[in-house]
Amino acid sequence: MRCPKCNSALDAEYDYKSIQRTIRKDEFMRECPGHWKYWPFMPVGDLSRIVSMGEGGTPLVDLTRLMPRAKKFLVKYEAANPTGSFKDRGSSLEITKAVIGGRTRAVIATTGNMGSSVAAFAAFAGLRCKIIIPEIVAPAKIAQMKAYGAEIEITSGDYADAMNIAENQVRGDPESFLAGDYPWRCEGTKTVGFEIADQMYWRVPDAVIAPIGNGTLIWSVWKAFKELMITGITDALPLIIGVQAERCDPVVRAWEERTDTIVPIENPITVASAIACGTPIDGLLALKAIRESGGICIRVTDEEILRARDELGSNGVFVEPSGAVSFSGARKTGDLLDRKTVVCIATGHGLKDMYGIE
Repeated sequence: MRCPKCNSALDAEYDYKSIQRTIRKDEFMRECPGHWKYWPFMPVGDLSRIVSMGEGGTPLVDLTRLMPRAKKFLVKYEAANPTGSFKDRGSSLEITKAVIGGRTRAVIATTGNMGSSVAAFAAFAGLRCKIIIPEIVAPAKIAQMKAYGAEIEITSGDYADAMNIAENQVRGDPESFLAGDYPWRCEGTKTVGFEIADQMYWRVPDAVIAPIGNGTLIWSVWKAFKELMITGITDALPLIIGVQAERCDPVVRAWEERTDTIVPIENPITVASAIACGTPIDGLLALKAIRESGGICIRVTDEEILRARDELGSNGVFVEPSGAVSFSGARKTGDLLDRKTVVCIATGHGLKDMYGIE
């Protein structure tokens, strides 16, 4: 699932002319938003075998009052997915591929949300699930994984160590499917971007703000908007703004230094534990998305993250600290977002990690 030359993530390519022929534009564009509505942009041909728990179709909440200088400020509330995070989109496709491939077990390394999501979809599909986690994972997320019947292995290392363990366990085992931030997850996660455009009546926002952990979400959203333009559904692209926690900011550093090298952060510790990925597998793709779009990369402190979490909560949107990272970054964009239509992605539900809430 990695490039044999550089060990970076792989990317999927499509025949977009074929996709254009598949989509009946009027029918497609009027159908209600939902994850599998966008199946022509995913690597699945037999829709009778998809594994779905009703993921996608999450709210786009207007919170312009929090950013009054913006023309419109919208929060894509991914906590409304079945297991409480955007990870369900990628998990739906990954477990679909596992089932189609005849696998009986899913194996994954995770900082929390992705493991909970894969555990749920694996259980729903009748597959066993093995999850390798670093010690930083929030207790509520471990409890959620156990509730789905997953086998859990805790490593004393960081996420990169957990990922190596998962990859080694799957290598040579034809019964196991390696889930995680690999190509199929990216292809499933793209539907966040498709839905944003769909919910805006096929108009493209001026900017999209997303957190960066492994970098998969931000690259997937950028790829989605490019595919919409390639197939003629939309005619514009948004600025992409990436946000990382100060204590785990390898992509921000690479962006600031104008380099194509991601220098790992060893054993990162931050309140935004869901994005504490010191060696982001899609870090270079995240950089590519930001640079191609003309966007920027921002770091935020743990204190700024918690303030953003509390401010969203006091306005009706409850997220975990990691889910508030993008809004925290929006607060530090200066005049970049003035008079612009902005979508901020809130990635995970507040009940997953209630750090600092008494």
